[in-house]
Amino acid sequence: MPKLSLLALFLALTLPAIAQQPAPTPTSNSPWLFAGFKGNGQDGVYYAISPDGYHWTIANQDRPVFHQTQPNELMRDPFLQRGPDGTFHLVWTWSWRSPTVIGHSTSTDLLHWTPHQQLNVLANEPAALNAWAPALYYEADHKRWLIFWSSTIPGRFPGDDSGANNLNHRIFYTTTPDFQTLAPAKVFFDPGYSVIDATLVHTGSNYHLIFKDERQTPLKKALQIASGPTMEGPWSNITPPISEPWSEGAAIIPVAATTDSPAGYLAYYDHYRDPQHYGALFSTDLKTWTDATSRITFPAKLRHGSFLRITQAEYNQINALVLP
Repeated sequence: MPKLSLLALFLALTLPAIAQQPAPTPTSNSPWLFAGFKGNGQDGVYYAISPDGYHWTIANQDRPVFHQTQPNELMRDPFLQRGPDGTFHLVWTWSWRSPTVIGHSTSTDLLHWTPHQQLNVLANEPAALNAWAPALYYEADHKRWLIFWSSTIPGRFPGDDSGANNLNHRIFYTTTPDFQTLAPAKVFFDPGYSVIDATLVHTGSNYHLIFKDERQTPLKKALQIASGPTMEGPWSNITPPISEPWSEGAAIIPVAATTDSPAGYLAYYDHYRDPQHYGALFSTDLKTWTDATSRITFPAKLRHGSFLRITQAEYNQINALVLP
């Protein structure tokens, strides 16, 4: 009996401590995960992985890792983040027009996902035509998620009849603590012309918003960057175009020095006109950019997605993945 009591005491003292140990988290040297789509986003989300941010390998034998769960659901422009509790959150473009919702699902292992949820982010804007390319970031100071996306609301901005298909986008946003209660949608970024596909990168004391100038006449369709002091702006100092035309779905990631390149940043983008491919730009200061497409290897036919640091264990799990 004394031995059992001592064992029980030992377990009572040690098991809670073990349970409370945080799971490993990625570091600045950790590998990368890309979540994207192919075609029209009709067959689910694909993964690619990279040890260094330059060289990528398609996962799961070039098959989707997870699929749609509802009729007429698309899974375009998937955007993946890790929450403060370690839970993964994915948002995506649900449809081209109606319903004007974005998709949301969660996972604890990047493989098994909860039933897909429609986030009615435009409930207070019933005239909105669409909700495209959502991105989300955790605002630790407010203990809430920031979600922004591209929408056209007819008659809201000058030039509403000048864009392709009469679309004149601005970036809108909402916040939520729990993905159940959503703040009313508001304008997040309006440079005075149509813009889509915005994402953030944080460096030092500044945030940088990379986005696509959607104007076609005269031809723009290229990437620009605005800067601001907080995750919600205000945004200013918009750069001239940094990419070739017909580029969208951009994201900036930090990369370490290599034998032929200093440390800096890669801005990945989807060149969506034929020949469709993923391109990249390199910069050491987020001001001067040079073409880096020849320095990356990226799986063919992958389209607009997001990039996330993962642990080596998560990398190994995805690398070994074989799902139907």
